[in-house]
Amino acid sequence: MRKFELIVPCHFGMEAVLKREINDLGYEITEVVDGRVTFAGDEAALCRANIFLRSAERVLIKVGSFPAETFEELFEGTKHLPWEEYIPADGRFWVTKAASVKSKLFSPSDIQSIVKKAMVERLKESCHTDWFPEDGADYPVRVFLMKDQVTVGLDSTGVSLHKRGYRKLVAQAPIAENLAAAMIMLTPWNGERILVDPFCGSGTIPIEAAMMAAHMAPGIDRDFTAEDWKHVIGKGLWQAAQEEAEDMVDLHVETDIQGYDIDDHMVEIARDNARRAGVEKLIHFQRRDVKELSHPKKYGFLITNPPYGERLHDKEEMPALYRTIGERFRLLDTWSMYLISAYENAEKDIGRKADKNRKIYNGMMKAYYYQFLGPKPPKSRG
Repeated sequence: MRKFELIVPCHFGMEAVLKREINDLGYEITEVVDGRVTFAGDEAALCRANIFLRSAERVLIKVGSFPAETFEELFEGTKHLPWEEYIPADGRFWVTKAASVKSKLFSPSDIQSIVKKAMVERLKESCHTDWFPEDGADYPVRVFLMKDQVTVGLDSTGVSLHKRGYRKLVAQAPIAENLAAAMIMLTPWNGERILVDPFCGSGTIPIEAAMMAAHMAPGIDRDFTAEDWKHVIGKGLWQAAQEEAEDMVDLHVETDIQGYDIDDHMVEIARDNARRAGVEKLIHFQRRDVKELSHPKKYGFLITNPPYGERLHDKEEMPALYRTIGERFRLLDTWSMYLISAYENAEKDIGRKADKNRKIYNGMMKAYYYQFLGPKPPKSRG
């Protein structure tokens, strides 16, 4: 079975979560940089990473890495990579994205154009042809430049891994599924404990929690670009990974996961999304204002993505909203709260400094993940 270096991008600030996930799958981490984790794995690892990783954006096969300060060096470095080992004569290949940080080459469109030309020249020589029909399987390529070091990867995923397939209808400012999952994985929550999202919107945080509780792999119900790479991924490996995922699902697990929203329409959307994900029986959604937030049980978790006031007409409402969040949280005196927000006065208006916070990016927006830790529950005698 072929061995690869697999590059897995993620949200900035969530590298530790992704690293832990990859270790839990049984693979060796080779590099961790901002927004990316690289690990060693075979063909089966590529399939399993796509299906099982919750916090990842996509899975790339590292084709190669080399230094380049000029476009000529970029061209020659790319041309020396073994593209024929991955892309057949009828493959459809293009550079879907180029990113550059602290490098002399910084124009994404120029980088994309040069890399594509170099790939064509390499494949002309190896395939002994001057023309490519490009009517076969897709082979999207991604290029990263960091301090003049070029890394080139072949995208095995296609549509980003955050798109699980269940979320057809969304809120105005939805949180990405993989970021929601990473937020949950940064807490001590597990499926036996209480979780409430008082600003659930389209239901992403409760749905991701329910999928975790039911041991449902995030990629269990979607397709991947590399499923068509018959000469790269051995026959039956996708099916084996899919069967492994299906065997793990337990929808009979008992949970206490709740999602509230002030908007009746959003509550219905959340229910529809949960149905599509197959976890509707594991979550209770209801219309409830955050002013009414309460729970009779102890030692629960609030995990949420409240409004940030990013729209101008909402800004004046933020102080009162965050004061209300703080007031209701104080009444849940044994609970912990984990909250992502770009609102700059979040801690001040909540009325408590977070025990921990972590800078992350929600899309292109800088936000903080505030962690307000409650007491640990007493150990059960047994």
